[in-house]
Amino acid sequence: MQKAMAVRVYWISWGTLLVLTLIMLLTEKSGFPRGAAVLFLVVAMLIKATVIGGWFMHLRYERVALVAAVVGAVLATAAVLFFLIIPDAVNTLKSATQ
Repeated sequence: MQKAMAVRVYWISWGTLLVLTLIMLLTEKSGFPRGAAVLFLVVAMLIKATVIGGWFMHLRYERVALVAAVVGAVLATAAVLFFLIIPDAVNTLKSATQ
């Protein structure tokens, strides 16, 4: 890939990430129902993670097995952290409602 083309791709990726971040920030201020807002934010985060992994981590040019290993490890780590946080979240919600 030519250097000018590579720089252009990085700027487009950066712009995409910036626009998604701004939209995500505005979503919090909008009047969307809570469930729709959360769904939109999760989808936007997945798109951002894909752009970062594909372009900035250069996974776009790697073999499928390596990409699957990286994505699988990230998802496994996220699942472990999620389940470690659940007990604290439940206790916090119980304390807030009392």
